[in-house]
Amino acid sequence: MRAIPVAARVYILGIALCAALCVHAALRPDMPWRAMALLAAVYAFCELPARCRRPGRSVNGSAPVVAGSFFPVLLAAALLLPPAAAALVAVPGALLGRIERRPRSPRRIWRAAQLTVATWAAAWAQVFFGGPVALGGGGYGLTTPDFPYVLLPAGAAALAFCLVLSALDGGILVTAERLPLRTAWRGLLPRSLAPLGAHGLAGLMMAVLWRSPFGPLSALFVLLPMYISCWVFAQYHRERAAHQATIRALVQAVDIKDRYTRGHSERVGHASVLIAHELGMEQERIEVLRFAGILHDVGKLGVPTRVLRKDGPLTPEERRVIELHPEYGHEMVRGIGFLGEARSAILHHHERLDGTGYPYGLAGTRIPEFARVVAVADAFDAMTSTRSYRRGRPVPTALAELERCAGTQFDPRMVRALARALDRHGWQTTVTADEVPPPVPTALPVPATAGRGNVPPARTSGVGRTPAAGPPAGPPGGRTTSTGRTTSTGRSGGTGRSGGSGGR
Repeated sequence: MRAIPVAARVYILGIALCAALCVHAALRPDMPWRAMALLAAVYAFCELPARCRRPGRSVNGSAPVVAGSFFPVLLAAALLLPPAAAALVAVPGALLGRIERRPRSPRRIWRAAQLTVATWAAAWAQVFFGGPVALGGGGYGLTTPDFPYVLLPAGAAALAFCLVLSALDGGILVTAERLPLRTAWRGLLPRSLAPLGAHGLAGLMMAVLWRSPFGPLSALFVLLPMYISCWVFAQYHRERAAHQATIRALVQAVDIKDRYTRGHSERVGHASVLIAHELGMEQERIEVLRFAGILHDVGKLGVPTRVLRKDGPLTPEERRVIELHPEYGHEMVRGIGFLGEARSAILHHHERLDGTGYPYGLAGTRIPEFARVVAVADAFDAMTSTRSYRRGRPVPTALAELERCAGTQFDPRMVRALARALDRHGWQTTVTADEVPPPVPTALPVPATAGRGNVPPARTSGVGRTPAAGPPAGPPGGRTTSTGRTTSTGRSGGTGRSGGSGGR
C-alpha cells in the first residue's frame, strides 16, 4: 500500500467494508448454495485465463483477456439469486483475476469490493422492478419469463451495475490519481453504458436458459460469443501494441540523432497528459494527445545531424531547414490512422497565438487544440531540463515565463491548466544529456535565461524581446533575450537548443 495515497487506502477500505456488509447475509444455511457455488466457479474459471499465457493471450503473448469480459455471469447471478448471494458470486473471480499494475494486493481487494457492491446493487434493482416474478420464479403462476416485461428488471440491473461501477471508479480517480472532482467522473458513465447494456442482455439470456428445461448447462453456451469478443479485442490489443512499438522506435531514433534532448519527448507527452486531465478531456483523446507529445519532434529525423548537433550559431539557411521539421514529422505519421488529432499537433506545435510561428503562421483558435497543449508542454520541459551546456530553470521560474508569454505565444488556458496540474502532481526534472553541467558557484546567481528551448522564436521583434539582465545561458556566438530566444546571430531553431520559451 506504500505506493497508494492515504486517501485512496481509506477509500478502498471503506468500499471493502461495504462489500462485506453486502455479502454477510449470504452466509446462512437457507441460501441457494448450489447455484451460488456454480455461478461463482463459472465466473472464476472465466477470469483465470487472463492470468495464463494460453488461452488468455494471443499467440505472441501480448494480448490478455481483460477482466470485465465476463460480466454477464455476474448479471445473471443478480437476476437469479438473492442480492447477498449474487454479491458473493463476484468475490472469487475478482480475487483471481489479472492485475497488471503494482501493488497488486490492494488493487485486487479494490476490484473484488467494487464488483461485489455493483452486483449487490444490480440484484436489488431487478428485485425492485419485479425481476423474480418476470423471470418466472416468483410463485405467481408464471413458469416462463414474461417477455417483454422481463427486459425492464434486466435493464435496471445492468444500469445499476453500470452506475455503481462508474461512481466507484470516479472516487478512486480522485483519491488515488488525484484528479479534480469536476473532471473525475466525466465520461465514465457514457463510455460504459453500451458495453454493459450488451452484457445485461447476455446475462438475461443466461438467466432464462438457466431456468429453462435445458438447465444450467445450456446457460454456459451464452459465454461462447463473449469469449469470441474477447479474442477480437485481443487482436485489437495486439495491433495497438505493434503501433506503440513503432512509436517507441521512432522516439528512440530521434533521441539517438539529437542527443541534447534525450528523454524530452516522453516528458512532453507526460506534461501534455497532465494538461489534458485538467482540461477535462475524454480518456480516448488524452491517449492520442500523449502520442502527439511523444512524437512532436519526430520530424527531426529529416533534419541533417550536423545541423541538430551544431555547437555554433545557425545560419539563415540552417534555420530554414530546422523549421521544416514539423512538416517532415506530419508526413512521417500521415499513414498512422490511430493517431487522429495527434497529426495536427505534430504539424502545428510551433505555431504562436499571435500568428508569428511556423510552418503556416496560424493564430488564435485556428491553431488546433492539441498543438496548443503540446506547445506549452514542449516549452516547459525545455526550460526545466538540465542539459550538458546549461542548467534548467526551476519550475516556478519556468511557469512565470510561460505566464508572461501567455496570450502572445501560448494559450493562457493551457498555461493555467499546467500550473494547476503541477501544483497537484509536481514535476521531476532530469538530466537529458550524457554530461552533467559543472556545479554553479554558490556566490553567483543562476542565470535567469534557460538556454535552448523547443518553441520557435517570433518572426518579428515584438513582445518579450527585452534584453535579459543576467549573463547568457546559450552557447557563444549570439545573445539571449529575456525569453531565452537567441537573436539572428545566435543559436536558435527547433532542436530544443535555444531559449526557454523560444528557440528551436
